[in-house]
Amino acid sequence: MKILKSFFQLRHNLKSVLFYTCLSLLIISSSSVFAQQSLIRYVQPFSGTSASTTLASQHVEAKSEQLANTIPAVAPPFSMTQWTPQTQLSEKKCLAPYYYNNKQFYGIRASHWISGSCTQDYGSFTIMPISGKLKTRATDYATSYTHEDEIATPAYYKTNLPEYNLLTEATATLRCGLIKITAQKADSVYLLITPNSDQAKGYIKIDRQKGEISGYNPVHRIYQGWGQPAGFSGYFFIRIKKNFSISGVFSEGRVSANQNIENQKDLGAYLGFKIQKGETISIYAGTSFTSIAAAKLNLEKEINAASFETVVAKTSQVWEESLGQVKINDPVEKNKRIFYTALYHAQQHPRLFNDVDGGYPAFAGNYTRKVMQKGNYYDDFSMWDIYRAQLPLMELLNPGLVGDFANALVLKGQQGGWLPIFPCWNSYTAAMIGDHATAFLASAYNKGIRGFDVNEAYRLMRQNAFQMPDSATYLQGKGRRAINSYLKYGYIPMEDAVVNAFHTKEQVSRTLEYAYDDYALATVAKNLGKKADYDALMKRALNYKNVFDSAVGMVRGRFENGSWYSPFQADHREPYITEGTPRQYTFYVPQDMPGLFKLMGGAKKLENELDSLFAKKEYWHGNEPGHQIPFLYNYTASPRKTQQQVTRILEEEYSDGPGGLSGNDDAGQMSAWYVFAALGFYPVDPVSGVYQMTSPLFNQSSITFKNGKTLLIKTQKKTKNANYISRITLNGKQLRKNKITHQQLINGGSLIFYMGD
Repeated sequence: MKILKSFFQLRHNLKSVLFYTCLSLLIISSSSVFAQQSLIRYVQPFSGTSASTTLASQHVEAKSEQLANTIPAVAPPFSMTQWTPQTQLSEKKCLAPYYYNNKQFYGIRASHWISGSCTQDYGSFTIMPISGKLKTRATDYATSYTHEDEIATPAYYKTNLPEYNLLTEATATLRCGLIKITAQKADSVYLLITPNSDQAKGYIKIDRQKGEISGYNPVHRIYQGWGQPAGFSGYFFIRIKKNFSISGVFSEGRVSANQNIENQKDLGAYLGFKIQKGETISIYAGTSFTSIAAAKLNLEKEINAASFETVVAKTSQVWEESLGQVKINDPVEKNKRIFYTALYHAQQHPRLFNDVDGGYPAFAGNYTRKVMQKGNYYDDFSMWDIYRAQLPLMELLNPGLVGDFANALVLKGQQGGWLPIFPCWNSYTAAMIGDHATAFLASAYNKGIRGFDVNEAYRLMRQNAFQMPDSATYLQGKGRRAINSYLKYGYIPMEDAVVNAFHTKEQVSRTLEYAYDDYALATVAKNLGKKADYDALMKRALNYKNVFDSAVGMVRGRFENGSWYSPFQADHREPYITEGTPRQYTFYVPQDMPGLFKLMGGAKKLENELDSLFAKKEYWHGNEPGHQIPFLYNYTASPRKTQQQVTRILEEEYSDGPGGLSGNDDAGQMSAWYVFAALGFYPVDPVSGVYQMTSPLFNQSSITFKNGKTLLIKTQKKTKNANYISRITLNGKQLRKNKITHQQLINGGSLIFYMGD
């Protein structure tokens, strides 16, 4: 009965959100876009803010990974700062600022949370409105709210706070936010502004005469070098469009009439107003990673004195144009909600890091400032995740932006001395495994994307692949983990525990992913005419064979003397595998599927092993290592099984409720998988520029590329149950196999899937 009640409550909440979202957009914008067709109305920012309810997520050993950990982010695509309602204190790892099932509201947070991650927020601050008596402890001023009073779109958020009789609304630009507080009765109203430091650090200052508040929140490194200064802070500049009669600062509940405070626990500032029913307080906030002055300049250039409604309309229009690059035709409204929510989640990161004047903090730079002469600088690359599908999706939809991403990575390598493995917090982290900045740069380069210094990129990629940093440099998180062992043995043996890394051990997974990165670098070496490097790297691309045990038909931990780790447990998490099992990771050889066939005993054996994986319910969609697996049937005589499994995953592992993602969204990777698969193709090997095809979810869709060309994708069915591909034509010519190239896609035209029983 309790479950049934929860279901109907959830359904009611979702209907309410959708209704008021559509209504608000019609009210706040006179744009003809909304009158004709609004795509933003399909986006559900609450998706992924609750524990996964999908089938596969219930089968995973690590329950923490059932959380998608997205937030209802209000901001344009790839913004510097996302603005989110805050429903819990959130300065610890793996705790997002917002969870759907939390009952308390702590304010509107200017957040740098990495969407879908298990990290922690950094350099953020929160603005909380209260009424009545002044309260400065978070546990005292937190208040209840309901989802019935909540509206969320990518450009707008609203909630009602009944205890305080305050209506709270928020919108945003790339670097700035605008919050509007409306009093529903006459009262004393206070704004609490808190830099969210977990180390009792930070600074805030009030200029009552000018109605301005400014401050910063120092950022500290995470993973490698944990707790050390990251070399920059989150800065903010706030202008209040209403005079306040009283102001002061606080720390740990103690209130002072001082107008500034620094480096104390739970510090903040309060501003007091006498306000009548219906009156509003407008809060204009600029953010920066370089200085308070830059935060002020960002605010002046992006919002200045624009009205709340103007900012909502402009940011909504940005999202309409971005979402509108892909149009789908489907009679099922739920499918549209899932699809456009996925496209929204796939455009949260990497994060814009430079100010409007081009200034940005140097990578691992100890508070030094650099200036971009052209383009933008980005950070927060969740690289182990996003090189698979999220970045390749942007390579299709926005290659110019990808050029900026690539250039930012090269700049990081130049400024820090080594190409970073997992660049987040604008520092080296040594998080996760592999060297997938290399895979991404090779993928972008092979697709003709430039905007970055290719020779410098190659130098940095080669350094990672062939050299071991000195001890001090290595401890800072630079270079490939365990590279010496990998070069010596052709695999990473069990004796090397990879101690100086966020993830220790995981030797087999590291070997497999380094082999892929070696292949990726080899493709660039070949193009640049570096034959010796090409030959050496292509040989290393076969290192996956060194950890494949023919006796069990899977990858397995191996010692220096060549013996195998025991006991062998195919379907349990083992110390030599990253976030998965030996069975799952065996299928990660995207660079050499024919070689994997041979090791397994032929394509039919591969097919049987795939059948076994799915039959045992050992395919887990909630984590990245297996995302290519459903498409591997295309390499066998039964590509229909790819179509069968992908269709099932689209149906079972994504939904339109708060629990509709089957695991950490990881900066949009999980969502990008859906976008690709629903359209009918997926980059199993993104470096190659070849996509494996499957039956599209929609009867018709279209993609408009930045080169001005459009690809129309259609399915033609002989019968209602014709769900399998019988043939595919591109511009009238039949494709020989279930694959298509990047160039064929962006050339546009008509891609038709003829479906049979």
